[in-house]
Amino acid sequence: MKRLVLTCVMILAMPLFSGCQSAYYSAMEQVGIHKRDILVDRVEDTRNAQDEAQQEFVSALEQFRSVVNFDGGELEKVYSEMQGAYDDSAAAAENVTDNIRKVEDVSEALFDEWEEELDQYTSAKLRSQSARTLRDTKQRYKTLHASLKRAESKMQPVLNALLDNTLYLKHNLNARAIGSLKGEFGGIKRDIDRLVAEMQKSIKASDQFIKEMKQ
Repeated sequence: MKRLVLTCVMILAMPLFSGCQSAYYSAMEQVGIHKRDILVDRVEDTRNAQDEAQQEFVSALEQFRSVVNFDGGELEKVYSEMQGAYDDSAAAAENVTDNIRKVEDVSEALFDEWEEELDQYTSAKLRSQSARTLRDTKQRYKTLHASLKRAESKMQPVLNALLDNTLYLKHNLNARAIGSLKGEFGGIKRDIDRLVAEMQKSIKASDQFIKEMKQ
């Protein structure tokens, strides 16, 4: 990310919505940062976003645990803390999704450009070697992308369950509500455990992809 920081003035001066991505990539290439470099940086960002998200989900689980173990005090405060944990998890999940979209965008641009430039070779040998490298890179990316999407797909069901329970507590601030939520804890814990395990696999896949791309 250091190379991106060095060109932050230029980046901030350019609108970064999807329609301007090609102009963004062209501008970055003019300062020596190519799509391959941007892809690696964005995979690193996604890995970091997943690491943060899993921490937020675990924190939300612990907050939910404190709710079902509630044994006295201000229920309004308990609800407020549970709402905050949900909000933090939702924001972290959105950040993961945003980063995955950015990875998808630059990978598509990279592979399209690579395919087009194969036709520019005059050496059949070098063209063949480049085509083989492209196939290998696409396969590595396909494996990574599948892992990212699997982890991403497990976030929304957990968020839905957390929101349902948060809303229930909001409108039923009493001991009976706490008792009802106790029956929900086990299922949410299983889902969060599975989510964290999937994110760990995805983080490892990102590390492997980054390592291979930097070789």
